[in-house]
Order: sequence, then C-alpha cells, then structure tokens
Amino acid sequence: MDYKSLVEPVVALAEDAGRAILEVYSTDFEVQEKADESPLTQADLASHRWIDAGLKSLTPDIPIVSEEAGLPEFEERRRWKRCWIVDPLDGTREFVNRNGEFTVNIALIEDGRPVLGVVHVPVQNKTYVGCEGAGAQRRLGDGGSESIAVAKTAGNPVRVVGSRSHRGASLDAFLEAVGEHDLVPMGSSLKFCVVAEGGADVYPRLGPTSEWDTAAAQAVVEQAGGRVVTLDGKPMKYNAKADILNPFFCVIGSVDRDWLALLPDSE
Repeated sequence: MDYKSLVEPVVALAEDAGRAILEVYSTDFEVQEKADESPLTQADLASHRWIDAGLKSLTPDIPIVSEEAGLPEFEERRRWKRCWIVDPLDGTREFVNRNGEFTVNIALIEDGRPVLGVVHVPVQNKTYVGCEGAGAQRRLGDGGSESIAVAKTAGNPVRVVGSRSHRGASLDAFLEAVGEHDLVPMGSSLKFCVVAEGGADVYPRLGPTSEWDTAAAQAVVEQAGGRVVTLDGKPMKYNAKADILNPFFCVIGSVDRDWLALLPDSE
C-alpha cells in the first residue's frame, strides 16, 4: 500500500476537524460526562463525524476505530490487516480548561504497527506527520514544513515530558532516579511530539491510556528516529487484543541512557 499517497488527504481531514473543534472552542460549550467519567463535548462529536465521513470516503475498505464510536468485537477486529485508529479530540480536559493543549489524532495501523500518523494541534495550527518511507515532519499553518528528529543525546539536565492532567507517584519515582532534570508538563499526544522534534528526551507513561491516545503520535516518534516501547522493551502494538487499553510504556528519544532501567515498575 502506498502510505505516502494518503498523507495529504489525511492532513487535510485533520485540519478540517480542527476547524470544527475551534468553532465549539470559541463558544460557551457544555461538558457532558461519559460512562468512564471522562469529559465529552460537542467538539469531540463534531470532529468524529467529520473524520469518520472523510475516511470512509477516502478508504472505504479500511475499517475505523474511533473513541467516539462503539468498539467492534475482537472476533471481527482480529481479522483486519489494516484499520484506522482515531481520537477526534485528544485532551478533552485540556480543551475544557482552555489551555490549547489538545490534538486531533489519525493513525493507519497495518499488522499491529502504526505506519502513518497525523497529529494536528488546532490552536497552534500546527500538524505533525509520521509516514513509513517518508520520515517525520512538522507543518505550520503558513504552509511551511520541516523534517523533525529526536535528540541524539540527552540534555543536561535531562528533559522529561509528563502528563499535565495525570501525574502520579510513579513519575515522581522516575524523576528521582533520573536525577537533575527539567519536567515539561503537557497535555494530550503533544507529549510524544515534543520528543519527536527533539524538545524532550523521554516520556514515561505509568498510567492508563487507550490505543487512540497514542497510535498517531507513535508513528510520528518512530519516523523521527525514536521508540515507543512497553516496559519489557517491545514496540507497542495495536488492534492485537480484545481491550483497547495500552500497557504502561516509555517514549524514548535520546538513546544514550537506559531509561527503562530507571522506571519504578520495570523490574
């Protein structure tokens, strides 16, 4: 399959969804609560509808897994060679808090691997792209585009990116093991992107996430020369089990330190 031919239409789709999100963002929107107590807004739903229709038109034979749609049974999903995994609005808490740190995530999965990922940042009008065979790039709203790559060596102090909304004792233990560091708090899949563009060295995630939270950004990181691995060092896989929850993982940019050895749950 020619993944590169999908880049431009998927980027356009993410940007259109981003505009639909910003239309809601500029209003006095209501916040509902889903069954898992996570927030839901009309922006989530508007983005989902836009992306769902667009992908069905672009690739009618490739099924879609979206946070805002029902998850098909694994008996059906396990037969898929390819699928899209979508988070129409990643970082709804950041959206509700109006800090701008939310994204649109669209990933193409093939045989469990993210081979194409688009992460759009509506407030910044910026888009990150990772495509197998084409590398990783950052696109700006003025039409500018530049290749990005992870840092070759860790900073001094080490630059650690962490969740703005979900910090816990495990991250504190990791930071103590790292030693001198700068912590970059951030929301949504932007945490992956700052590693991909060399702005941070490592992002440990020792808390719950779902596959739609990470798939697109994993493609960006990997195509920028980084790694996204579970605590046993294996690449994170997608659509490979009945539930949609990820194991704990680590996003690695610079490889001159053994980050997994510093994680409190890695023994």
